[in-house]
Amino acid sequence: MNIKLAENFRAVFYAPFYATHALGLFAEQGVSITLLDSASPGAGVAELAQGNIDVMWGGPLRVIKERDQFARTGASLLAFCEVAAKDPFFLIRRSQAEPFVLKDLLKLRFASVSEVPTPWLCLQQDLRDVGVNPAEISRVSDRSMQENVEALARGDLDVIQVFEPYVSLALAQTNAQVVHAANQRGFTAYTTFITTVDGMQRNRLAFEAMIRGIEQFLPWLTANGPAELARVVQPFYPHVSPEILTQCLRRYAQAELWTCRRAVSRQGFARLAQSMFESGYIGQPASYEDCVAESAHEKRVG
Repeated sequence: MNIKLAENFRAVFYAPFYATHALGLFAEQGVSITLLDSASPGAGVAELAQGNIDVMWGGPLRVIKERDQFARTGASLLAFCEVAAKDPFFLIRRSQAEPFVLKDLLKLRFASVSEVPTPWLCLQQDLRDVGVNPAEISRVSDRSMQENVEALARGDLDVIQVFEPYVSLALAQTNAQVVHAANQRGFTAYTTFITTVDGMQRNRLAFEAMIRGIEQFLPWLTANGPAELARVVQPFYPHVSPEILTQCLRRYAQAELWTCRRAVSRQGFARLAQSMFESGYIGQPASYEDCVAESAHEKRVG
């Protein structure tokens, strides 16, 4: 069985996908993976539609957004096999003695992530949860995370929203501190495999093998640790030093970011869908059963 798998974009929190591939855990389950680059975040969706790939990984946000716009057909997207079950983003500020709360963003110079939509959508819901209207926050929204790290170092910004390796780089290069970890809100459906309804049926056996491979990652990580994970995936991050990469992966492992399991969390899906709906990104509440492959449904409790 050979599967064409496209990455979403190159991110440190996607390390389980790269490690599973590099360690041969997919191959052990009898599936050969052709790992393909993606031109930009979400570009794999078009490749799926054109039949150029069999599956990609990325945010269930893209499945929810598509279902909000179009009725389900054989070409519609489906999510299965949850890997990143929590939000990998952090808020960083220049070091201060005063404690930080989210309401402080109303009075600070703040930059949100511009590269992808999910982090700001989820942070908006965090703000609403503490009584803050996100529309009242003045924010920089059109610069890259690298540019925002540099602006923080210059003192041009007070708080920035970033993921790894920018967290560890900012802490190493500037007088900075982590003031908010989005993973602490709990489950938020962040990264799964994504295919089409027809593709799910056509590649059922190969996808089952891929799931079994992914399920071997956490036992391997428990036995080997973040430093060994950094060594295994270093070729995928040539511009990140081994020391920084190890720090990044240790931070994510300690946050229990990854679940690497067949089922997609109902709680995590609901949180993501709520963030999208209340931000106006979708026009109607999303259905878990309509967006998640039946084989990946989490059993209801009670």
